Amino acid sequence: MTLPDAQELEQQLRELLATVADRDLAGLLDDLLGPASPTWPRFRDAPAAKRLHHARRHGLLEHSLLVAQGVAALAAIFPRIDRDLALTGALLHDVGKLDTYVVVTQAGEEGERETIELTDAGRLQGEIVLGSERVRAAIGARPGFPPERAEQLLHIVLSHHGTLAHGSPVVPVTREATLVHMVDNIGGKLGSFDRLEQELPDGERWSGWDRAIGSSAWFPPTKSRK
Repeated sequence: MTLPDAQELEQQLRELLATVADRDLAGLLDDLLGPASPTWPRFRDAPAAKRLHHARRHGLLEHSLLVAQGVAALAAIFPRIDRDLALTGALLHDVGKLDTYVVVTQAGEEGERETIELTDAGRLQGEIVLGSERVRAAIGARPGFPPERAEQLLHIVLSHHGTLAHGSPVVPVTREATLVHMVDNIGGKLGSFDRLEQELPDGERWSGWDRAIGSSAWFPPTKSRK
């Protein structure tokens, strides 16, 4: 399976950011994801997980972009969705992973290899808390940012895991938060299928049981597996 190119991912992100009409949200996104932002190089290179999905360099960018693209598409179908708010929430829902994971380069007999490790902050606080704090700080640095808008956006970040059992301190109670949670869940699950397919031995169609999807995965035959 060919992994997406980071430059292509960035181009798609820039095109999506240009569609945000709300000036407050567009400015906040530029502060955090703009090419001149100090956050951007880290966001571009960060992994999205230690193992379950998009657990690789540029994985956070890829996952966040996929979720945002899905949210944008569905916002055009379902009525009464605040598209700019949902899109901003989708792009920033996992921003706490900047402080949760770190890519470590290790030297071995077969050369250098990269592993993904949890930071102390990631272990002690978790990515949702870290993400909400980063977004709140960025909002605080923008004078005049509408307080109600801030609460709506922070709610998306805080509730995107969907349930208390899955680590969210609150459950989604707005259309936009519900949409981001659902698309994020789909993106994570399909990302797990990608991981399982990459790990599948030659000639096999079934993966082993996987915690992320709660089952084994089946892959139809392709030319590469015949």
